[in-house]
Amino acid sequence: MDAHRATAALFLTAEGQPVPAGTALTMTRLGETLDAIAQSGARTFYDGLKIPFDFIKEVQRFEPNPGSFTFDDMTAYHAQRRDAVCGPYRVWVVCGMGPPSSGGIAVLQILGLLERFNMAALAPGSAEAAHLIAEASRLAFADCNAFVANPGFVAVPVEGLIDRGYLAERSAPITPEHSLGIAQPGDPPHREGRLWAPDDGDGRASTTHISVIDGNGNAVGLTSSIEGPFGSRLIAGGFLLNNELTDFAFEPVVEGAPVANRVERGKRPRSSMAPMIVLDHEGRLVAVVGSPGGSRIIGYVAQALVAMLDWGLNPQAAVGLPHLLNRNGATELEAGTAAEALAEALAALGQETAAKDMASGLNVILVTPDGLLGGADPRREGIAAGD
Repeated sequence: MDAHRATAALFLTAEGQPVPAGTALTMTRLGETLDAIAQSGARTFYDGLKIPFDFIKEVQRFEPNPGSFTFDDMTAYHAQRRDAVCGPYRVWVVCGMGPPSSGGIAVLQILGLLERFNMAALAPGSAEAAHLIAEASRLAFADCNAFVANPGFVAVPVEGLIDRGYLAERSAPITPEHSLGIAQPGDPPHREGRLWAPDDGDGRASTTHISVIDGNGNAVGLTSSIEGPFGSRLIAGGFLLNNELTDFAFEPVVEGAPVANRVERGKRPRSSMAPMIVLDHEGRLVAVVGSPGGSRIIGYVAQALVAMLDWGLNPQAAVGLPHLLNRNGATELEAGTAAEALAEALAALGQETAAKDMASGLNVILVTPDGLLGGADPRREGIAAGD
């Protein structure tokens, strides 16, 4: 396609095949953009004399669906500092990314909903553990799909969604004997009166995550996304342009009620990114966890935390566990793994199941008395490394 010619020229051979692994790519325009930022500061990316116009030109000339992106859109954009969301889990404090990501809230909800169960007594990979994790997950997804969106446009009841009393109330119907089925949103405290329609949109998986702890003990969990593979497949200023528009709800109104995550000008879409940092009761660093994977990120990260904090698994064992998760529908079991064999036992508990490929990319660091332990998901490229 002509609109993607520049991108194809960079990543494909003249015959239209992917360039061989190990090929050195010369990205001259990216180098020029990075030089400009280094010399003139970050704002030149948004309101400089060249870079923004490269972006605008590519978007506006795209055929068959040219965009309405303008210079005013570029100059109006500013990165916003958001507060972390934190909540207790047993003897730990777990912190994550707040809205417009639903990831931090959802992971904290899953952990809070599981807290009354003795997860440590259940075997990793058992049907009993899978059932409880699935039930907690479906409740968390029901809430986040109804209440979480860009806080500049929607009053997100963050405190209420992770309130311990609310989570205890939400957890009460969970039983080891039978599934709740499709969960309905709850009524968290601090919620504004408006009832939003649910949005169960499934983000695409073209995301990356890195967990870092430096020599001074500073920790970073960084999740970054351009949405679909190669984003929008347009390239400008040496950058692939993202396709995050699909993180918004595809339907702005459902059954007469507005959807909190509907498209609005200047609005940031809801994501599922869930970089998480775990602290002990004295505020000392315990772990850094995160993953790519679209809306499945939430399930991947929650399972890895349970695996390390409840089951005592080391990071590599935790990220290598067969995946199971629930997004308030069928309980998804990682195809071709031991998780798939749980289908019959879960069906007996009323769970609908589906075998799915799950290309996670968990990266985890655990702080131990003997030093740092890392784990890199075997399903993707990536390694655990350090000095």
